[in-house]
Amino acid sequence: MKTIIKLEELGLLLLGIYFFSILNYPWWWFFTLILAPDFSMVGYVFGNKIGAFSYNIFHHRGIAIIIYLIGIYFHQNEIQLAGVILFAHSSLDRMLGYGLKYEKGFKYTHLGLIGKQ
Repeated sequence: MKTIIKLEELGLLLLGIYFFSILNYPWWWFFTLILAPDFSMVGYVFGNKIGAFSYNIFHHRGIAIIIYLIGIYFHQNEIQLAGVILFAHSSLDRMLGYGLKYEKGFKYTHLGLIGKQ
């Protein structure tokens, strides 16, 4: 099952890369911004509850899609870019086994525990 999930996430990452390619930004933007959503982990400085909330906001694909669609509606490429980066980053994270976080702690995700069991 883990292999199927990883392949699905790879497909979604490739979809995010495709949507980036139609925005006509130089590729260095993608490689520069792809890890930007991980700055949301700073929320863990204020505890697990705030950390999980801030992390999940920036790693929720539904929110990423809404941001992208808002960018389309308002004809704002920058907003579309933000949505694409959030979407692609979330897919990359999940492909690597990092899921949405529970308030119990960073290593507790909807995909299971992170790290050695």
